[in-house]
Amino acid sequence: MAEVTIADTKAAAKIPTGLRIVSMGLRAIFIVCLAAITVRVSLPQNETIWTAYDTPSDLIRMALGFAVCVWVVIQLFKLPKDVQSNWTWLYCGLAAVPFALICLFFIW
Repeated sequence: MAEVTIADTKAAAKIPTGLRIVSMGLRAIFIVCLAAITVRVSLPQNETIWTAYDTPSDLIRMALGFAVCVWVVIQLFKLPKDVQSNWTWLYCGLAAVPFALICLFFIW
């Protein structure tokens, strides 16, 4: 485990609260949408989840989808630590979140 140093706490203290809340909110919405899209795309096409082992392509799709979802959820809990990464998530989130929500709406 990485230890939190005094420099890390000072860097976190310099991030404005509004920026931190908005950037983390946009980041969380984007990552949750990405996980939901991955779940929807990785479901078996012609069968149920319980009979997916009959078709190798559906089984591979489900296994890869599960691995990607686990990785995406892990990334959800790795928070940005500096001001620049919060600004990056703010700018990218303003563009990516509406696109992710539109994709989620049309895929589901």
